[in-house]
Amino acid sequence: MGKTKLDPSQWVDRYADYLYNYTISKVSDQTLAEDLVQETFLAGLKSASGFKGDASERTWLTAILKRKIIDHYRRANSGKGKVEVKINYTDDDQEGDWLEERAADKHRDNIEDQLQNEELGIAIERCVSQLPEKQARIFRMKTIEGMETEDICKELQITPSNLWVIIHRARTTLMNCLEKNWF
Repeated sequence: MGKTKLDPSQWVDRYADYLYNYTISKVSDQTLAEDLVQETFLAGLKSASGFKGDASERTWLTAILKRKIIDHYRRANSGKGKVEVKINYTDDDQEGDWLEERAADKHRDNIEDQLQNEELGIAIERCVSQLPEKQARIFRMKTIEGMETEDICKELQITPSNLWVIIHRARTTLMNCLEKNWF
């Protein structure tokens, strides 16, 4: 299998909707979600030289986005008795974004991150299972399976606006559930 090559000129067309949908399910704030996706694209451009081609563009960008979301929550919670620690991770004084430079390197994942991701996945699944059946199904189709709006609407015979209302309600309920059970 060949190495994946980056094509930043296509990122917005190819991945913006997917990354936005992923983000809005985590932060429940449209403006913040848009900002995080833009930050992800910028970080991707900055760290493109470190892309090894082992993962797809979408997987690589999603890994960067996940770190952006985690950073957002860490910043939001840093004023609540937690101390922020700055670490110089290079041998020289060059600035850089440590998380993005290592996002696609599977070998650098540590056990704590893996456990946190597994626990978050379990918490999300618990919260999704508490949604009304139709909301849960649509949320999974759109956000987890990444189906296109048009395909979901055809399959379930609903309008796009109805789909987005259902998705919004599901995300709001999920965020409340996660805030109680995870954050």
